[in-house]
Amino acid sequence: MNIRRLILEGEGTMLDFKKTITSNEKIAKSLVAFANNKGGQLLIGVADDGSIKGVKSEDEERYMITKSAHQFCKPAIEPEFEEVHIDGKLVLVVSIARSETKPHYALDENKKWWVYYRVKDKSLLASKIIVDVIKKSADTSGQLITYTEQEAALFEYLAEKGRITLKEFSKLTRSSYRQAQKILVSLILSGVIRPHSSEKEEYFTEI
Repeated sequence: MNIRRLILEGEGTMLDFKKTITSNEKIAKSLVAFANNKGGQLLIGVADDGSIKGVKSEDEERYMITKSAHQFCKPAIEPEFEEVHIDGKLVLVVSIARSETKPHYALDENKKWWVYYRVKDKSLLASKIIVDVIKKSADTSGQLITYTEQEAALFEYLAEKGRITLKEFSKLTRSSYRQAQKILVSLILSGVIRPHSSEKEEYFTEI
């Protein structure tokens, strides 16, 4: 494994750097976010800026991650470990596969379970729409698209504005939030529109 090449790519949807493991809750959040998306790798012993610090105790880090994966993730996650020596330092590579039993939930400091999803280099709390997408994406039967006036109104709006929120779509089509959400989930799974999440809002664009 070429660790330097991975580090140069930087943190992203499938790669996260951790200088050290500080809490089971924080690492569970990352594990769940990867499993709920496309999978990914954690490089333990690498700082956020990409500098290699190495791990002090490989056994301790491995124990913390395994405990997080089994006790702080629901359903439990099975990480794979690889030790890589570079510049006289040890980097622990933790690989998380894309899950077939998603959504996975992570236990937080208040003993509550939440779904997280990987967006670029962030592990974000999943909205109800994203949780629904994660649940249905585990079903490989595919999606059948039937376009109605609501979908037509959506694409016309996107062509003009470029983006839309659930609230805007609900208002545009005079439909309930639940009905609007169902349509958006179907279109996301069909690969027609893409969700975008930030700390402030969630919106949707055409692919």
